Amino acid sequence: MISYRDPGIEGVADGAEHIHHGGEPPIDAAGNGADWLDLSTGIAPIAYPFDPPSPDSWRQLPRRLAEQKTLEAAAGYFGMATADMGGGICFGPGSQALLQLLPDLLPAGVVAVLGPTYCEHAYRWARAGHELHEISGLADLADLPAQCRYVVVVNPNSPTGAVHGAADLLSLAAQLAARDGFLIVDEAFCDVLPDCSLAGEAGRPGLLILRSFGKFFGLAGLRLGFLMGPADIIDAARTQIGPWPVNGPALAIAAQAYGDAPWIAGHRQMLAEQASKLQRLLAGHGEFVGGTDLFILLQTDRAADLSANLAQARIHVRRFPDHENWLRFGLPGDGAAWQRLTAALG
Repeated sequence: MISYRDPGIEGVADGAEHIHHGGEPPIDAAGNGADWLDLSTGIAPIAYPFDPPSPDSWRQLPRRLAEQKTLEAAAGYFGMATADMGGGICFGPGSQALLQLLPDLLPAGVVAVLGPTYCEHAYRWARAGHELHEISGLADLADLPAQCRYVVVVNPNSPTGAVHGAADLLSLAAQLAARDGFLIVDEAFCDVLPDCSLAGEAGRPGLLILRSFGKFFGLAGLRLGFLMGPADIIDAARTQIGPWPVNGPALAIAAQAYGDAPWIAGHRQMLAEQASKLQRLLAGHGEFVGGTDLFILLQTDRAADLSANLAQARIHVRRFPDHENWLRFGLPGDGAAWQRLTAALG
């Protein structure tokens, strides 16, 4: 029997202002955290099969040529039209590092975060001294102060999977640009819905776009993310980030992965099939709220009990403090993981 204590459900912060996230399975009374099936993240369970980076990429500081190659590969993959739109792109050690940079980079103002969503957005904007409003729909913007300068939208959203259309988002970006503000669109899960991306509009006034490498490619440990937007903001972000923000091996792996169109297409199909399979498996255990091809959000009055029962089988899923009847499941991946989850669900 495991003495189970959830290490934290999404959005809960301890006294040191640390927000607990997924990807950290519990440690039992014996101090053992091994052998868990971690379904608490939206990270692809199958990783990109990269070629080993050259020994030089480990020994040397990242070269500008390698950095430029990765930026060009990413921009091409995202569908970014830098020449036409006057936009720029930069990278950092994960999209988390970039999203928490923006509130300090931009002038103080009123910000609206569309939720429920990834809790770091609201936390970072409030911590930087902005006037924070959390809204449940874009229509709620009408009730905010007229000077609302920034809006944050995760598209597709985590954990609900909700998607907002390009026309609505671009219209909002134009309105905010007229106030010298920005729409910040976090596209961390957009790889599975590439047609929803606004990357082709990067450079448009009032629009900033965040992208993540690790989730779709199953390599979250590389810590690589991107920011796209008007060239002056990107230049300011680069200055704030400083030199060599991403290590050489990560640059090499990302450049290879972004250029591997056949693998990307096959991976998207595999993830779609796994997500459909997971939704069928969970159908008898609660109501489907939403999701993407990287995770499924389930609603059930038995969420606490189901989470604890899964923990007894050393399976970790995501819980949420403001929605105690929600559970988010990532994809199991291989056959053994599927069998384990199926058996634990009963």
